[in-house]
Amino acid sequence: MGGEDKFSTTTTHTPSNCNFTSHEDLQFPERPAMLLPESLCTREPFLQIFASLANYHLFQIFVPLTLSQWARQTPRATPSSRLPPVPGTAPPTLGPGARGGAEPFSEKAPACQAVLAAVPTRCTMSKWSIGRKPSRTLGLLLLVILSYLVLRRLNWYNLVPAWLRHRKSGLQANGQHFMLEDSTFWIFGGSVHYFRVPKEYWRDRLLKMKACGLNTLTTYVPWNLHEPERGKFDFSGNLDLEAFVLMAAEIGLWVILRPGPYICSEIDLGGLPSWLLQDSGMRLRTTYKGFTEAVDLYFDHLMSRVVPLQYKHGGPIIAVQVENEYGSYNRDPAYMPYIKKALEDRGIVELLLTSDNKDGLQKGVMDGVLATINLQSQHELELLTNFLLSVQRVQPKMVMEYWTGWFDSWGGPHNILDSSEVLKTVSAILDAGSSINLYMFHGGTNFGFINGAMHFHEYKSDVTSYDYDAVLTEAGDYTAKYFKLRSFFGSISGVPLPPQPDLLPKIAYEPLRPNLYLSLWDALQYMEEPVNSEKPVNMENLPINNGNGQSFGYTLYETTIASSGVLSGLVRDRGQVFVNTVSIGFLDYEKKKIVIPLIQGYTRLRILVENRGRVNYGDNIDDQRKGLIGNIYLNDSPLKKFRIYSLDMKKSFFQRFSIDKWSPVPAVPTFPAFFLGALSVSLSPFDTFMKLEGWEKGVVFINGQNLGRYWNIGPQETLYLPGAWLEQGINQVIVFEEKMASPVIQFTETPHLGRNQYLD
Repeated sequence: MGGEDKFSTTTTHTPSNCNFTSHEDLQFPERPAMLLPESLCTREPFLQIFASLANYHLFQIFVPLTLSQWARQTPRATPSSRLPPVPGTAPPTLGPGARGGAEPFSEKAPACQAVLAAVPTRCTMSKWSIGRKPSRTLGLLLLVILSYLVLRRLNWYNLVPAWLRHRKSGLQANGQHFMLEDSTFWIFGGSVHYFRVPKEYWRDRLLKMKACGLNTLTTYVPWNLHEPERGKFDFSGNLDLEAFVLMAAEIGLWVILRPGPYICSEIDLGGLPSWLLQDSGMRLRTTYKGFTEAVDLYFDHLMSRVVPLQYKHGGPIIAVQVENEYGSYNRDPAYMPYIKKALEDRGIVELLLTSDNKDGLQKGVMDGVLATINLQSQHELELLTNFLLSVQRVQPKMVMEYWTGWFDSWGGPHNILDSSEVLKTVSAILDAGSSINLYMFHGGTNFGFINGAMHFHEYKSDVTSYDYDAVLTEAGDYTAKYFKLRSFFGSISGVPLPPQPDLLPKIAYEPLRPNLYLSLWDALQYMEEPVNSEKPVNMENLPINNGNGQSFGYTLYETTIASSGVLSGLVRDRGQVFVNTVSIGFLDYEKKKIVIPLIQGYTRLRILVENRGRVNYGDNIDDQRKGLIGNIYLNDSPLKKFRIYSLDMKKSFFQRFSIDKWSPVPAVPTFPAFFLGALSVSLSPFDTFMKLEGWEKGVVFINGQNLGRYWNIGPQETLYLPGAWLEQGINQVIVFEEKMASPVIQFTETPHLGRNQYLD
């Protein structure tokens, strides 16, 4: 349904070294030329910083990284490291009006010489230590002062590279159109979450996005993963936000950033860190002092990384979203203005957006911020766009989230959306004169324990796969949606699309037989000392992890009882109850009581509680503490004197289980238990899918990486195992199983996500 006759192509005036095309007659009222972005092409990290200098005082050179540190973190554009352009495309450039042939980052480069002449210590600071040569400290200070006095008198316009001088206004709302500088701009976006995709596969997914005809990447930023402990930040490896954004720029994609602090995203607590819940009076997503103080510290750190990546500083970020779907929460009228100001005060200068669904749009609109909508059907499109017109008058329309599929919950079906329906709705959105973002273009995986949950009439936790029935599969493979949308966007682009990257190969490895075993009860002696407490303590308030409590995984509660009877209490989310080492059943949201059978003398009572995922959407996010909540009662009398073990199952958790602690798998294992096996990879590793048929419920770890949960209630039957996480040779496989194990673990080339159910 491409419709080549719908468009005529004309050429607009651009700098001589750039080739832009505009596309008119899109069947929209007075639809003017469309600016398709080029790559923010250069890979010179220095120029990213130099762009910031055009708008900032000299002292901002020193925030937050030195040039040498930045250069070490970002690949230099040297001939040996510069990746070849995608076949059939022009070499990357640094955005509209960019000059080609940028020189490699070097102290001999003209741009670098300009600053080196004034601030010589910037590119040489890493060569000597102030601590070892204190006499240079005073000299450095004098140089900074002198440089400031000199540079404030310079004509900065002449120092700014020509390709940056026209970056003045950025993305703007101008009447019914978006404008990027002085050209009409249509956002054809797609969502990919860097934290749900192995870093080694980021480039593959983004190249496939570009080849589909999209021009903008959108991504959330998960606070809970970036600040796992208060004041301790992690932007490394798979959480390297800056590397992800710069890679998008290099490939030729603009970026819309959605930094929260709340992001929903079917992630635990909507991306908010669980340590916030240590405060019994915490009111999340409000101007409650305990919350805003934490947000301020987080934004101080996050925005120091984000600001240099904005369009007006030479980066690819053209817009930033203010919080996420707040209209459907709407607990505090002062909260959204606070978040807006928090962003602006820290240097966010690009277009600000809100994003709301039909339940919250009426209350989600705010002054000075462009409202966008989230939806899945054409019927919703008409209703919501009419509402936007009534409150915003003539403003550009954008569907920030067009849901290309949906997430799945344990015990439910695998939700899918027909590809023809997707194409019809996408076409209708563009025919309505609206820009669009496909949520999700590529969903990825809820690796580890990061999945969220819903709790309206009943509690439902999300499965490990975040396939979402998106445009690309969980493993990055093409779908019918991809081919139809590529044809559609290709028909309106006016220029040939880049070729589709090859698919990553898949393989079914030989079945693996775990040969070593360690029961949970035997493993307790090797764990860290338990917390001793008169009463049960919920996960978040355990005095562990430098006072930050436990975020994810399991918690084991032990106490002693002397009689049988009825055990009752509030367990979040699922507690397996043991008398000594014998399982007698479960406590959860539905089952709040269990009978303790006859016992003789003093007996050990154990409750293994799993955090299955904190709610990520709804009114009850303040009540997402996990573990035993309050007292646990036997015959209505509260139990006392608990020993509490944290089973967060981080990488350090397994380091205590050296090989001599394991024993051969017995004929009748005692559960719960850990099973250890070896996956042999003789050639280059490829992607595969683990099939745990005959196992009941647990978690899988490969070479220390947590692949996520499995559960035989479905719908998900396989776990995605990225080849990037395997090594040629022997790979360690550990399975934590709660109740029942099979002798083998199988592998397959294709995923099995469960019984399909078409979305209405």
